[in-house]
Amino acid sequence: MTHYLLSVVQPADATPPAADVLAAIMRGVEAFNDELRAAGAFVFAGGLHGPETATVFRPRGGDVLVTDGPYAQGEEYLGGLCLIRAADRDEALAWGRKAALATTLPIEVRPFVDQH
Repeated sequence: MTHYLLSVVQPADATPPAADVLAAIMRGVEAFNDELRAAGAFVFAGGLHGPETATVFRPRGGDVLVTDGPYAQGEEYLGGLCLIRAADRDEALAWGRKAALATTLPIEVRPFVDQH
């Protein structure tokens, strides 16, 4: 089994959905997580606060420069993640498709390097 990261891509300028719409999305996400658990594919999942809450540490001349805010400004940011186990890329992509339908947001699927 290989571990894959499912990244939830959040538009930076998006208006949060109405409470009833968000509640329906969250039910879909919980059902997705339940399906992952039932299949033995679930490792971890969670949402992230906005990029304005980030702190970045950059090595500089033997020291570390600390800055508030995101590493990079952009039209989108990492809004959440899900770490899964999958037998192969096709299985991971199938989970990515289900995640996109559950979250109503783009999902990036990437394998981890050198797993043994």
